[in-house]
Amino acid sequence: MNALAKPIGYLLQLLYGVIGNYGLAIIILTLFAKLLLYPLYMKQMTSTAKMSAVQPKMKAIQDKYANDKEMMNQKLSELYKEEKFNPMGGCLPMLIQMPIIFGLFALLQSPLQFMGDNDSMIFAVHQSFLWMPDLSQPDRWILPILAGIATYISFSMQNDQQQSAAAGAGGMQGMMKMMKYVFPIMIVMMGRSFPSGLTIYWSISQVIQIFFNMRMNKVRAKLLGTDAKKKKKGGKK
Repeated sequence: MNALAKPIGYLLQLLYGVIGNYGLAIIILTLFAKLLLYPLYMKQMTSTAKMSAVQPKMKAIQDKYANDKEMMNQKLSELYKEEKFNPMGGCLPMLIQMPIIFGLFALLQSPLQFMGDNDSMIFAVHQSFLWMPDLSQPDRWILPILAGIATYISFSMQNDQQQSAAAGAGGMQGMMKMMKYVFPIMIVMMGRSFPSGLTIYWSISQVIQIFFNMRMNKVRAKLLGTDAKKKKKGGKK
């Protein structure tokens, strides 16, 4: 992660030089990163939403040609072409996002390790912010709980989309439901041991993600609505 964490570290250092407040610099860096990744996120989630619309047709083909794999693959390929859907369309955006997110995580966990002039940032990373006396130290309760709540809301919204896409996969749906509660609890526990600066990043990131998910839900409803209209027209014919 050094290759990605270092340039992000220089950007954080630049933001701090302009703003003079380490906590605000982290928030602005988080906003910048989320906006940068927004097109990739939308592409990934649009692919997931499209999967929800195409899933019933895929299942019908799989059931019909269960004993003829070659014909099944041919019919699925025809379906993907007809629906202009790529089943791997959500993978590449996710793969591009993950290294950037891991780079941010590594930077904010050990900020001085990834900045150019460490001496000028020693006091910055130990600054106070709001109720937190030292951003390099963990906040034991308030910030982790806020991070957990934001994560629960954000994860629940994404979970609903993923469950629709995974319709028919009972085990996967059960795991998603369980993770909706387990993951936020894990975030609270980890937030109590991570530097406050890192937990600020995660909290703000999840709050922004909630708004992204609201937008994505509208896009998904539109896609599913369009698909429903196509079915009605086909039924009339």
